[in-house]
Amino acid sequence: MKSYREYLIFNTKNKIEFINITKKIEEIVKKSGIKEGLCLINAMHITASVFVNDEEEGLKQDFKEWLEKLAPKDQILYKHNLTGEDNAHAHLKRTIMGREVVMSITDGKLDLGLWEQIFYGEFDGQRQKRVLVKIIGE
Repeated sequence: MKSYREYLIFNTKNKIEFINITKKIEEIVKKSGIKEGLCLINAMHITASVFVNDEEEGLKQDFKEWLEKLAPKDQILYKHNLTGEDNAHAHLKRTIMGREVVMSITDGKLDLGLWEQIFYGEFDGQRQKRVLVKIIGE
């Protein structure tokens, strides 16, 4: 079995952003030379996420509004924020959206569903963060 590893680096303009990384992941899969296997895409920060969904602006706005209702940024009662931090909401949003995805590779390509796209979700941005892409297979 072979393995390949690469990192994506993000430094978002906004505190909360959703970035479609599908094309970058497809390029990494191709570069890996692996024809059959699995691709792990993991947000390596506890205030960021990787998830799969549809590339549609209305849906991305729905996610932002829904997450803000579930974990409002201005909630002053978060215990985590009593430590001097101000990003408890970002930790909660990440937990809701997930930390990673595992995608199948078939014939050297991502095995995506019809509308599936891979996204990096940032909930406490404006600083450098990384995403691990780890591919294993033959």
